[in-house]
Amino acid sequence: MPVFQYVALDSQGVEIKDEIEALSEKEAISKIRTMGYFPTKVRPKGAVKGGAAKAGAKPVRRRGAGAKVKVKYVTQFARQLSTLQDAGLPILRSLRILEEQQKAGSFKRIIGYVCDDIEGGSTLSEAFAKYPRAFDRLFINMVAAGEAGGVLDLILARIADFKEKAIRLKGRVKGAMIYPIVVMTAAFGIVLGLMTFVIPTFQGVLQEMVGGKLNPVTTTVLAISDWIAHRYGWAVLSGVPFGFVLFLRLVRKTQPGRFVLDTINLKLPVIGQLTSKISITRWTRTLGTLISAGVPILDAINVTRETAGNEVYAKMLANVHNSIRQGDTFAGPLRASKTVDLLVANMVAVGEETGDLDKMLLKVADQYDEQVDVLVGSLMSMLEPIIILVLGSTVMVIVLAVFLPMIQVITSLSAAG
Repeated sequence: MPVFQYVALDSQGVEIKDEIEALSEKEAISKIRTMGYFPTKVRPKGAVKGGAAKAGAKPVRRRGAGAKVKVKYVTQFARQLSTLQDAGLPILRSLRILEEQQKAGSFKRIIGYVCDDIEGGSTLSEAFAKYPRAFDRLFINMVAAGEAGGVLDLILARIADFKEKAIRLKGRVKGAMIYPIVVMTAAFGIVLGLMTFVIPTFQGVLQEMVGGKLNPVTTTVLAISDWIAHRYGWAVLSGVPFGFVLFLRLVRKTQPGRFVLDTINLKLPVIGQLTSKISITRWTRTLGTLISAGVPILDAINVTRETAGNEVYAKMLANVHNSIRQGDTFAGPLRASKTVDLLVANMVAVGEETGDLDKMLLKVADQYDEQVDVLVGSLMSMLEPIIILVLGSTVMVIVLAVFLPMIQVITSLSAAG
């Protein structure tokens, strides 16, 4: 009887590697489940790991295999593959159909490589895992769970739903930021132009008008204008935003740096509240989706922690992971962390008690998704008057700098007359 090697998780989330006799891979999975384990990998004994070529064969260089693929293309791929699987087509046939439909490019080649890997003996999740810049850890773990449970079509549909919601959330936030960024950039350019080319032309005239004794406002504006126009101030002001962004990117390359920046970000007024709600939406939806797909909770938390996008919440999830591993609850570390509202911790506690943790997490994500929409609208309403106030104040100072000397001359002439 054929022998299958398998990797499985027990009820405590401990990984087990062993062998089992079965007539087919499906029967092997069934036997493993009967033993009370959750299989994550099952392959015939002696099969070459990852579907590689014969031992000693020279590895083939795959052009474009490491290319970054846009999330929207991966989402469409997951939705289409789910439909084809639901229709009963074999996985290899489904992948070949999707490969033909793709436009020429990196993703088309990657799908072709996935097909080659499956023909070489790899499972679908193993084939996807070779291309991490196209298929993230969440995608791979959910596909592995779908393969083990025989519900790949449903899992792929859930992946597509998850990614579509994530794309919509990101799009709303980006869309809200476009208006203030464009307005502030245009205003900065106009003010810089005025201070560089227009104000310097008034300096001599204004000094002659008042005999060289200018008021403090005019003196300050002319000094700033001279610095910008003749002392490379324009280069400094133009380079500061780029330098600041570069500095932030360098800091975020280190884990302590990311943690400090994320902590500061969460404490900012309004922006911090928005960041917090977006982060909670992200990790609750990720974790809820993984658990509902059948991924063991400890593995699901690890994947969620790596894709949280915020080091404060990643640290909180690490504490949750350690707590569950030691036999404690999920809700306890959430309350202790003070990084989430009491409502979230209470809903998680209810989910644990009722056995519907995945549903509760997804409900939290939906609620916070709606709150993000409201907060983005409020932020936009608040930014508009602030932008108008800043621009109005800047223009007023420039106008005063030009007209105050004229008012001085008129006042002095009136007094003399």
